[in-house]
Amino acid sequence: MTAIEIAPELSTRIDALIEHETSTFTDRQRRSAEMSRRAHSLAGGATSSWQVAEPHAVWLSHGDGSKVYDVDGNEYSDFHSGYGVSLAGHNHPAIVEAVRARVARGTHFAQPTEDSIVVADNLAERFGQPLWRFGNSGTEATMDAVHLVRAATGRDRILKVEGGYHGHHDSVMVSVLPEDVGDLGPEEAPLAVPDNSGIPEAVTALTTIVPFNNLPAVEAALARHPGEIAGMLVEPIMMNSGIILPEPGYLEGLRDLLHAHGALLAFDEVKTGLTVGPGGASRLFGVTPDLVCLAKAMGGGLSTSAIGGSTVMELIVRREYEQVGTFNGNPLAMAAARAMLTEVLDDTAYTRLDRLRDRMRSGLQDVVDRHDAPWLVVTAGAKGCVSFLPHPIRNFRDFRSIDGRYGHAHWLVQHNRGAFLPPWGKVEQWLISVQHTDADVDRFVANFAHLSDKLLATPA
Repeated sequence: MTAIEIAPELSTRIDALIEHETSTFTDRQRRSAEMSRRAHSLAGGATSSWQVAEPHAVWLSHGDGSKVYDVDGNEYSDFHSGYGVSLAGHNHPAIVEAVRARVARGTHFAQPTEDSIVVADNLAERFGQPLWRFGNSGTEATMDAVHLVRAATGRDRILKVEGGYHGHHDSVMVSVLPEDVGDLGPEEAPLAVPDNSGIPEAVTALTTIVPFNNLPAVEAALARHPGEIAGMLVEPIMMNSGIILPEPGYLEGLRDLLHAHGALLAFDEVKTGLTVGPGGASRLFGVTPDLVCLAKAMGGGLSTSAIGGSTVMELIVRREYEQVGTFNGNPLAMAAARAMLTEVLDDTAYTRLDRLRDRMRSGLQDVVDRHDAPWLVVTAGAKGCVSFLPHPIRNFRDFRSIDGRYGHAHWLVQHNRGAFLPPWGKVEQWLISVQHTDADVDRFVANFAHLSDKLLATPA
């Protein structure tokens, strides 16, 4: 399904709003533009391709509490949150103290420290998985998950959801956001589309693509490749296409169906872990997979990741799979993660996050209702998005029908009025941190109301 056509008048309004807000953005971001021009030695002018947004990257100076500040001196309520990392906000006293104390005692040994035991014990309690190992990014965690399901089953093929992102290793850089591809194949059995250059065709051929929320399609894929599929890697709540919630029974059905065919289930909770609740989506939906992958919010702002499980993780115990990495369990990261898990994310924090989430959802829904807008407000714990469609999204094909201009206009309007969102508005979600306030939420809602007024208000 391609983008749903919108009325010519609305299309004209969106284009005019984007043009106006882009001009405002440029006027506010003169030092950022200068730094982008200075960054000759940075390939593409930024430190990640995801930081290269239109009209140019925003260069930040510092963060404090719920706010971030750019090099031009502009203050923002931070709902970008480093793509979901900053659940603690910025400069949180518990994280700062943990890192300060650890720095003075040495930041790297390539040997375990006591904090890693505390972190592993805490994750085991939260997620119901007894065995854990650490890495440095979500990509590393999901890469280990793919290796482990293959090692455990002796099979090579994996299942992956169309439109799902699981990091940038070869096996999962397939059908991530194939919006501009002409032939995606049938919805029930999508084609495997490489998502980047440099991905070997032989590896892509071992990744079978299925739609989200569709158990018959998974069963059909298992039947097409009998005895070949090692397992499936899936976000229990899809968060690479806005937010797509699993339908009742879907996650349980996946687990049971895969196990019936001798395959394994791995949850990618890099985005959902800790942000949608204290035990991630696994606890929220009451479904325990064979493996759980964590990263982002777990480190309190520092780069770390984790993979947990039970029987499958015994391969590491028996040294049948070598899970390695020089920086795994880095002392600085473990100190920050310990503080995050044991001091920051307590019951009081989650009560606060839920209250702020409800305030955000209610405020945005009031705006939608006032305009009778064909849009939906979707939330999952501390994360949320506005889906610029009138009906719930079940899978990536539904998501493709959203006109991307809505997300870009929303990002510009929020940015120019002091609320920082991820620059890929159609794809990404906001995150509320434990340090956000009612005023931050109200600013976001007011900005959304401005967007809605500009696009939908009837001329006087």
